Amino acid sequence: MEDSLLYVEMDIEEGCPTDARTTQGFWDHMTFSSITSVMNCGLIKQLDFDDLLLLPTDMDPSTCHSKLLSCWQNQLNNSHSSVSLFRAIFSAYGWPYLRLGLLKVFNDCIGFGGPLLLNKLIQFLQQGSGNLDGYVLAISLGLVSIVKSFSDTQYSFHLSKLKLKLRSSIMTVLYRKCLFVSIAERSKFSEGEIQTFMSVDADRTVNLCNSFHDMWSLPFQIGVALYLLYTQVKLAFMAGLAITILLIPVNKWISELIASATEKMMKQKDERIRRTGELLAHIRTLKMYSWEIHFSSWLMDTRSVEVKHLATRKYLDAWCVFFWATTPTLFSLFTFGLFTLMGHQLDAATVFTCLALFNNLISPLNSFPWVINGLIDAFISTRRLSRFLCCLEKESEMEQTVKFPPLFLHDQSDLVSKDMALVIHEACCAWSSSKEDPNLVLDHITLNIPKGLLVAIIGEVGSGKSSLLSAILGEMRLVHGSIYSRGSSAYVPQVPWILSGTIRDNILFGKNLDLQRYADALQACALDVDISLMAGHDLAYIGEKGTNLSGGQRARLALARAIYQDSDVCMLDDILSAVDAHVAKWILHNAILGPLMEHKTRIICTHNIQAISSADMIIVMEKGHVKWVGNPPDLAVSGYSGFASVNEFDTSSYIHSKLCHTNASNMGIQCLSLEENNANAPLEAQEIVEAEQRKEGTVELIVYKIYAAFSGWFIAVVILLSAILMQASRNGNDLWLSYWVDTTGSSQAKYATSFYLLVLCIFCIINSSLTLVRSFSFAFGGLQAAVQVHNTLLSKLINAPIQFFDQTPGGRILNRFSSDLYTIDDSLPFILNILLANFVGLLGIAVVLSYVQVLFLLLLLPFWYIYSKLQFFYRSTSRELRRLDSVSRSPIYASFTETLDGSSTIRAFNSEDYFLARFTETVAQYQRTSYSELIASLWLSLRLQLIAASIISFVGVMAVIGSHGSLPISFGTPGLVGLALSYAAPIVSTLGSFLTSFTETEKEMVSVERAIQYMDVPQEELHGSQSLNSSWPFQGVIEFQNVTMKYMPSLPAALNDITFTIAGGTQVGIVGRTGAGKSSVLNALFRLTPICRGQILVDGLNIVDIPVRDLRAHLAVVPQSPFLFEGSIRDNLDPLKMSNDVKIWDILEKCHVKEEVVAAGGLDAHIKEAGTSFSVGQRQLLCLARALLKSSKVLCLDECTANVDMQTASILQNTISSECRGMTVITIAHRISMVLNMDNILVLNQGTLVEQGNPKILLQDDDSIFSSFAKASTM
Repeated sequence: MEDSLLYVEMDIEEGCPTDARTTQGFWDHMTFSSITSVMNCGLIKQLDFDDLLLLPTDMDPSTCHSKLLSCWQNQLNNSHSSVSLFRAIFSAYGWPYLRLGLLKVFNDCIGFGGPLLLNKLIQFLQQGSGNLDGYVLAISLGLVSIVKSFSDTQYSFHLSKLKLKLRSSIMTVLYRKCLFVSIAERSKFSEGEIQTFMSVDADRTVNLCNSFHDMWSLPFQIGVALYLLYTQVKLAFMAGLAITILLIPVNKWISELIASATEKMMKQKDERIRRTGELLAHIRTLKMYSWEIHFSSWLMDTRSVEVKHLATRKYLDAWCVFFWATTPTLFSLFTFGLFTLMGHQLDAATVFTCLALFNNLISPLNSFPWVINGLIDAFISTRRLSRFLCCLEKESEMEQTVKFPPLFLHDQSDLVSKDMALVIHEACCAWSSSKEDPNLVLDHITLNIPKGLLVAIIGEVGSGKSSLLSAILGEMRLVHGSIYSRGSSAYVPQVPWILSGTIRDNILFGKNLDLQRYADALQACALDVDISLMAGHDLAYIGEKGTNLSGGQRARLALARAIYQDSDVCMLDDILSAVDAHVAKWILHNAILGPLMEHKTRIICTHNIQAISSADMIIVMEKGHVKWVGNPPDLAVSGYSGFASVNEFDTSSYIHSKLCHTNASNMGIQCLSLEENNANAPLEAQEIVEAEQRKEGTVELIVYKIYAAFSGWFIAVVILLSAILMQASRNGNDLWLSYWVDTTGSSQAKYATSFYLLVLCIFCIINSSLTLVRSFSFAFGGLQAAVQVHNTLLSKLINAPIQFFDQTPGGRILNRFSSDLYTIDDSLPFILNILLANFVGLLGIAVVLSYVQVLFLLLLLPFWYIYSKLQFFYRSTSRELRRLDSVSRSPIYASFTETLDGSSTIRAFNSEDYFLARFTETVAQYQRTSYSELIASLWLSLRLQLIAASIISFVGVMAVIGSHGSLPISFGTPGLVGLALSYAAPIVSTLGSFLTSFTETEKEMVSVERAIQYMDVPQEELHGSQSLNSSWPFQGVIEFQNVTMKYMPSLPAALNDITFTIAGGTQVGIVGRTGAGKSSVLNALFRLTPICRGQILVDGLNIVDIPVRDLRAHLAVVPQSPFLFEGSIRDNLDPLKMSNDVKIWDILEKCHVKEEVVAAGGLDAHIKEAGTSFSVGQRQLLCLARALLKSSKVLCLDECTANVDMQTASILQNTISSECRGMTVITIAHRISMVLNMDNILVLNQGTLVEQGNPKILLQDDDSIFSSFAKASTM
C-alpha cells in the first residue's frame, strides 16, 4: 500500500494537463495525486501560471465575494446597533466549518490509539508469551498511524480550502468598499491604515479558521490524555499537571503583554509604511531638495520605535518558548518522582506509555498560547475591518439631500427634469467625515446649470473651485442642503489619474472599443501624433501614475478618456494649465467646444482667458461662496478684480498692437499638432517597467550566509551549540529512565531510588538552562538581522539614481518594506527556531533508535533514500510555487494602492464594476497559486506520514520476533524496546514538521533574497573632489557647454549638444512645446540624470566635481507638482530648522499665503497626507516660500504657475522679481505672460536650442519662433 503512494513520482510524463475540476476518483482525492502533473512540470522547467491547477468552481473569487457581501449587507439592513464582520463571516461559511469539526473529533480520538496499543505491546513483551498476539498488536500499531495520516491530511485540505475562500472574499469586499466610499467618508482612515487592512488584517482574520477549532479541540485532547495518565500512574500525574497548570497563567500574562506590544508595533508599522510610501512617491522632489537623508532619518525614528515594540515582543516570546520547552522534562521528573515516592514500582509499560502520552500532551499544550494569540489578533483585525466596512457608501443615484422639505423636493425634481443638468440648493459641504467639526469648505451654495452649456468656474487659489466639482460628484460630506444632477458624468481631476496599463485601457476605461469615436477623441486631444511616436502605439504600456508621460500628455490622456465615455455632464478641473498655449487652444476648440462635446454640459475650472471668454456661463468663486454668476460680457462690468487685472496684464497693449493684424487661425492646424506632438516622453513606453524578477532554483547558500552575518556570527554559533546540547540532555534523560526501569524490573537495584531521582534532576536543570540560552540568543539574533536588513535596504535605496525609481513601480519597492520586512521581523526567526529544534530532534531520534536496535541502521538507508527523493521532488515545485505566490501577490497590492488614489475618478465614470472585475481576476490568479501550493504540501505530508507508519510497524515486529528468542541478536530489555517505540511514534510529526519548517524557511528566505536584490541597486555618484563654501554660488553664473543627455542609452537624446550661458543675477525663461526638453535642463543641472557629453559649470566649477548632495542643497527649486508631506507646516517649509519664525512669516506674507496658514492654525498646524488640506495652487505657493527660505543664488521654477489663477500668477511673478533681485532665476513656463518681463529667453525644440534673446526684442520679429508662441497664447 505504501509503495503505490511513494512511487507515484517515478512515472514522469511530459506535458502538464491540470484540471482539478475533472471528477477525481476517490483514491486520487485521498492521495492528492492531481498535483503530480504540476510537479513533473516543476522538475523540467520554471513553472508558469498556466501550469497550475485550475480552481474548483466553488473557490471562484466572484462567488466568494457575493456570498460574504450579501451576508454583510443583510446584517447592515437588519441590525442597526452592532454589526460585526465576524458574524457575517459566520453566516457565510459557518456550517461547512462546523461540519469539519466532526472530522477533527475523529482525528483527535484516533491519536490516542497509539499509546494504548503501545502499553499492551510492552506488557506482552514483559510477559514474553509465545502466541501471535504480539504480531497483531505490532501491525495494528502501524495501521492506526496510517488511518490517522489520511484523516489528518483530509482535515487540513478542507480547512485550508475554506481559508482560501474566506481570504478572497475579504480582499474583494475590502476592495469594493474602497471603490464605493467617498473621499470625505474615507478621511477617517489614513492611506497607510487602509493598505494595512488589505495586507495584514485580511490575513489575520483568515487565521481565525485555525484558532477556532483548536479552542475546543486542544482542551479535549488534554483531557483525554490526562485521564489515560491517571489509569497508568494513579494520582502521581497530578504533580506533573500542577507544574503545567502553574505555567498557564504565566503564559496568559505573557501573551497579553505580547498582544499589547503587537498593537503598538502595528501602529508604528502603519506609520512607517505610510512614510516610506511618501518617500518613494516624491523621491524625485526630495532628491532635488537633497532632503532624502533627512527624510530617511525620520523614517528611522519611526522604525526604531517599531523595533522597540518588536523587541519586547520577541523577548516575551522567548520566555514562552522556554516555559513550553522545559515542560516535558519537568513533567516526567515530577510524575515519576512522586510515583516512586508513593512506594510504587516503575515498570517499562507504565513509563513508556506515560512518555507517549506526554508527547500527545505537549503539542496541544504548546500550541495553546499561540491559538489564544491568533484569536486575539484575529478579533482585533475583524474589529478594525468592521469599522472600515461600516463607512457609508456613496449614493449611486446622483441625488443628495439633507434636511430638506420633501414637498419642495418634488417641485424641484419636476423643474429639474426638463432642462437642468445640475441644481444645487443651499449646499454646505465639508471634507471631514466627523459630525463634530463641520469645517465648511463650501458655504450655502445655490446654483442652477442648464443642460448643454459650457460653464467656467473661476476664482483665486483656494476659493473652492475643485471642491465644488467634488461636491457635485458626491465626494464631500453634504452638511446641509441638496445637490441634484442628472445623467452620467465624466471627470478629469487637477492631477490626472493614470492607470498602469496600456494607453487604450486608459481611454476605454472598461467600455467597448468604437474605433471611429476612439480616433476622434485622440485627435481632439492632440494625442494621435504622440501615440504614433511611441513604441507599440496605443498599446504602449504606461508605468505607475503615468511616469513615462509628460505632464501635458497625462492631462490630455485623461481628457480623451472623458470625451470617449460620452457622458452627459463633463467636469474638467484645470486641464488647460498643464499644456502649452498652442495645445491649449487646439484642445479648447476641438475637444471642449468641438463636435464630440458641444451638446454636453461641460463644467470647467480654469484660469485660461480663452476658455473663460468662450464660456456660456461663468461662476466666480470666493472663499467657498459663489460670488457672481453670469455671462462673459458682463464679467468685466461686474468689476471682478481677478479678470480685470488679468486683461491688462496678459494682453498688454503693445503685444496687441503687434499682433492684431495677424489672423490667429492662419497658423495651419497641421503645423500645430505636429509641432506640439514631437513630445516624446522621456522614456519609451515599452521598456519602462521591467517585469518583476523572480529568481530560479534553490535559495542560494549565500543568502543564508548574509542573513547569519546580519544577525552576527557569534550569536549564530551560540544558538547552534545550545540547541545540540539541549537535545543531548533530553535524550540522556530518557536513556537514564529506561536504565532505571530495567534495573528495578530485574529486582537487582544497585542504587537507592533517591540517586536515580537526583540524576534525573541534574539532567532536567541542564536541559532548562540550555533552552533559556537558546531562546534568548535567537530573539537577539533575529532582531539584529531585522534592524540591519531595514537600515541597509533604506540607505541603498536612498542613494539609488532617480532612473531606478522611474523604472520600478513604487508598489514593488513598498512590498519589500511591508510584507517582506514583516516576514524578516517576525515569522522568519520563528520558523528558523522551529527548524533547528526539529533538526536536532530528528538527530536525537536516529541516534537513540540505532543505539537500541542495530537493525534499524539497515532500515535507515532505504528510508533516507525514499525521503530524499520525495523531498527533492516536492521542493523543486514548492519553491517555484512560493515565488509565483509572491509575484501574484504584488499586483493585488499595486492595484489596490492605485485604486485608492483614483477612486474618485472611478466613481465619477461609474466604472466601479469594471475595476472590481479586474481586481477579482488578480485575486483569482493568487488563489490558483495558493491552491496548488496547498495540494502540493498535503501530497508530501501524506507520504511522509506513511513512511513513519512503516517504521513503527518495523520496530514493533522486530521487537516481537526478538522476544521469541528466534534471532541471533538479542533486542535487549523491555525498557529499551519501550524507549525505541516511544521514540518511533513521534517520528511522523517530527519528520513532517522538519520538512514543512525547512520548506517554510526556504520560502521565508525568499523575502531576504528579495530584500538583498534591492541592496545592490546602482548608486548615485555621491562624492566629489570639490568642497563648497556655505554661501556658494556667489554670482550664480550657469554655463552649459555642448551638453548631451539621454534618459536611457537606447533612447534619442533629450538634450542634444546644447550650449548657453546664463549671466549671474539674470532672470531667464525656458519655453518650448511639451516634451521639448525644458525639464531635462533642470534634470541635468541637478544631476538627476547624468549627462553623456559636455560639461555644466556653475560659477566656474564643473558640477561633476561637487558632491551631488551639496550641489542640490545649494540650489533652490520649485517642482512641477507641488509636494507637501504629512507633518507641521513649519516642518514642511523648513525641515532642517535653518530659519526662525519671523523669517518664515515674512516670506509667507510675500508669497501671499500668510492668511491661509493662519487660517489653518499657524506654523504648527498639521498638514494631512499629501497636503490635501490646501488647494493645488496654495501648495504651489507654499513650495515657492520653501524655495525662497533657502536663500540660494540660483532659483529654478518648473512650470510652477501652471495651477494658479492669473491674479495669483501675477502676484507670484511680482514676488519673484522683487524678492529675487540679484538671484539667477530659471523659469520653465507654459504661460507666455510669465516670461515676458524676463531678461532672456531660451526656446527649445526636441532637445536643441533653437532661439535665444530678449523676449521684447524677439516679439518685434514676426518670424521668430517666440512670437508665434505669443500669437497662439493671445487670441
